[in-house]
Amino acid sequence: MTATGSGPYLVTRRDDGYGDVIPLQQGHRFTVGRANTNRIVLKDELASRDHAEVYFAEDRWRLRDLKSLNGTRINGDVLDSEWELSAGDEFQIGKSRFIFVQQIDELPQVPMPSIHDTISIKKRLSNSRFLTPPPGELNEESTGVPSRHVLSRDLMELYRLGLAMGAATTYHELADVVLDGLLSAVSAEVGAILTIKEGREMEIASVRPDGPAKRVYSPVSEFVTHEVMSGREAILAEDVSRNRYLSQRDSLTQLGATSLICAPVIHQDKVLALIHLYCTDPHKSFANEDLEFTIAVAKHLAIVMGQMLRQDSLFNENRSLREQLQVESELVGESSAIKSILEQIGRVAPTNATVLIRGESGSGKELVARAIHFSSLRREGPFICLNCAAITETLLESELFGHERGAFTGATEKKIGKFEAADHGTIFLDEIGEMAYNTQAKLLRVLEGHPFERVGGSTPIRVDVRVVAATNQPLEQNIKEGKFRRDLFYRLQVVDILVPAMREKSDDVPLLAEHFLKRFSRETGRKIRGFTPAALAKMTQYDWPGNVRELKNVVERAVALARGPLLNIGDILLSSLALRGAAPPAAGDTFDAISLEELEKRHIRRTLDHTDWNKSQAATILHIERSTLDRKIKSYQLKKDE
Repeated sequence: MTATGSGPYLVTRRDDGYGDVIPLQQGHRFTVGRANTNRIVLKDELASRDHAEVYFAEDRWRLRDLKSLNGTRINGDVLDSEWELSAGDEFQIGKSRFIFVQQIDELPQVPMPSIHDTISIKKRLSNSRFLTPPPGELNEESTGVPSRHVLSRDLMELYRLGLAMGAATTYHELADVVLDGLLSAVSAEVGAILTIKEGREMEIASVRPDGPAKRVYSPVSEFVTHEVMSGREAILAEDVSRNRYLSQRDSLTQLGATSLICAPVIHQDKVLALIHLYCTDPHKSFANEDLEFTIAVAKHLAIVMGQMLRQDSLFNENRSLREQLQVESELVGESSAIKSILEQIGRVAPTNATVLIRGESGSGKELVARAIHFSSLRREGPFICLNCAAITETLLESELFGHERGAFTGATEKKIGKFEAADHGTIFLDEIGEMAYNTQAKLLRVLEGHPFERVGGSTPIRVDVRVVAATNQPLEQNIKEGKFRRDLFYRLQVVDILVPAMREKSDDVPLLAEHFLKRFSRETGRKIRGFTPAALAKMTQYDWPGNVRELKNVVERAVALARGPLLNIGDILLSSLALRGAAPPAAGDTFDAISLEELEKRHIRRTLDHTDWNKSQAATILHIERSTLDRKIKSYQLKKDE
């Protein structure tokens, strides 16, 4: 038994020597048990589904029993608490025994099977004749069949596969295309492509069970994977299923493989993926040509994956820049209120302080949050938004912290939560006052620096995230009513920024209106130069109960419906809702004795004046047809004042 790379390792102990070598990596928990979700799967009825785990914490590798039924033994004694592993420690789970060592040469000297006893590696290669065929390959062989015909056929397959790879638009589509092409070109019945995540965590991108037996894919031996990842060479191994030293999981006895190919996909000296191919036909096995063909495909796949990664990087950078420019342009205004907000943003953005933004709905709280993020040192990181009022209580925890597959009904795949997605960036929790009381307690723990776990998971996750929250509710009153936690309120209110309503900064209305006019004119292609003085006066005098959001919608509607080069008073259609602070009718108002006909005439006349005699808009306000309005104008002999 040999191993490359640096330790530590777990080595399986057998009666006649040692078996599998399992490299340990910091940042990963190596769970052991019968369940297929474990990193080390034991086919042993004495082992629990989730029996024990080996993990790295506080500069030491540690062993912990996960409340198993039959317990775990360490150096012959029952493990009753967490154990700090030292070189040579041996622990037993059911019938399986493992030795912890920092280096392979620390193992006791006992007869051990060699790598050739466990997996017969027939050939290692890092290049392929399909990429640089030597002249001798074009000579006829002793069989009389020109090898150039075989090479030409394989090159044709590579050409077709290259075209299909170039047409793929997603990683999964690309993996499916590559795997289908490989299975049709080499002597493989089963295969998979696994993408490599951070810390060598692997994720299946495509899997192809094939053949009449409908065999199920099983992961390749961890030792073979380690050899390929460390040596950066493809491996052809034979008789994988026949060796008595391998566990059921690693020997692939259920798969019945006679030989395997494992090839790395390397781009810029980084392993992006692994190609696994298995020959399960007892009358066949992989040849050297199959290995070389797979290497050629892996080289081409690396180029395509590298281009996709570059496109993703450029797209994310472009989107980030667009968002940043949009934020900077929409924080518009010269009033003292806006200047005060910009000053606060300038002071708080470079820090990691939690910020609570308060203000009425539509006042621009999210714009302030974005300005804080893009003005901070986290500007290169993600900016993740979550509206706490738009998600039910049962799903909010999953949205925040993620969930594992099978955690609840409908959880068919593992999901990364918003906090995990916002690592090294900012998370914006809008409508924080609507968050369920139970979820508030879990949010508080994260804000205090504690790790969290995905719903249905047991792995602690730590993130570096800045929290910016917003609300339009009086949280102090919610605390008195028992709807909001007092301790969470104090944790959120490190910095408190109040965004004023539009009625408190009416001087900014013309600037904002001009800004939105330019934006929507550019988007729609309309040639509108500006507002008339009457239109600006109408907007400035309005109370704007919907704040900036309402102003934006009014300007957008005016641009869409306007007929002239200037937006006039009739183009500015305001809400029919009662204005804030509107005075009630005076008690001394006198009764005006007029007929319904006269009342209708006056109302139509005032509506036409309000719309600057835009008959279509007037008919819309009056809820009558345009033809009906024309008849009434003619009947009442109404005319526009010159």
